[in-house]
Amino acid sequence: MKEKSSRPSPFEKIGSRIVWSSPWYRIRQDDIILPDGQTGVYNVVEHPGAVWIIPITKSGEIVLVYHYRYTVDDWCLEVPAGGLKPGLSLEETALAELQEEVGGKAAGLEYAGQFYTANGICNEVAHIFIATGVELGKTEHEPAEIMEVQKMPIEKVLQLAHANQISDGPTALALLLCEERLRQLVDGKAT
Repeated sequence: MKEKSSRPSPFEKIGSRIVWSSPWYRIRQDDIILPDGQTGVYNVVEHPGAVWIIPITKSGEIVLVYHYRYTVDDWCLEVPAGGLKPGLSLEETALAELQEEVGGKAAGLEYAGQFYTANGICNEVAHIFIATGVELGKTEHEPAEIMEVQKMPIEKVLQLAHANQISDGPTALALLLCEERLRQLVDGKAT
């Protein structure tokens, strides 16, 4: 995992409070002193982090979900993803989300990296996994999860990511960060 920078913060926090909370995230409001000495307020969406899983079937296809997202009133092509679950490791959470969203069971799971999803307003860290040898079964969608499972060849999905046809930012970035490894899987150079 990437470590945080050792450079000191240019801001001084002088107060903090939670102004709104839900089971999935909360909003923290910090009173700060800016580098020029002025005071200000910074709102932060606190999120426990999440996993994004790139599932590869035994036949070499990526499993995606075509997910309706209420916030943008649009259908988005995405890899399975979900928030970290209390008491579960990153790997256990990834396997649970794979099962829930696409009914997937993986023969292998490898950690591929991490990034911040919206670092201007949120502290969420995205943890990326590649799941191999995935077999599909029955999904376990939550009532508000309106999604369809789709399988596509790895090359086709990478083309969609490069052509800006995948509008979900974390999915597109996860695919592009894993592109070399995914191409190795296509070429049969790695299992």
